[in-house]
Amino acid sequence: MQFCDDCGSMMHADGEEMVCSSCGASVPKDRSLAASFVSTETQTDGDVIESSPDADFEGKPTAEDVTCEECGHGVAWYTIKQTGAADEPPTRFFKCQSCGNRWREYS
Repeated sequence: MQFCDDCGSMMHADGEEMVCSSCGASVPKDRSLAASFVSTETQTDGDVIESSPDADFEGKPTAEDVTCEECGHGVAWYTIKQTGAADEPPTRFFKCQSCGNRWREYS
């Protein structure tokens, strides 16, 4: 991570320059630091909460102890994500297997 010498804000890569997110100042990339830069293009989406209506829940665990508020169906796919602090219980995100309705449940 590189910070702006002028205002102290975090800089981001733009071609061969590092550009300040706040004041717009730019400096050439320091190639000696190149090994320490991480590109977000290589990140996976494995930790992303599937909130899109077309997200693929099929193949995920199923819950048979829930009832869809939209259609009354009793089986839904679910994922569990830690959305709060580490000392808080995780959140379960459901998708009804019948109508596709989505909801969440806090433990």
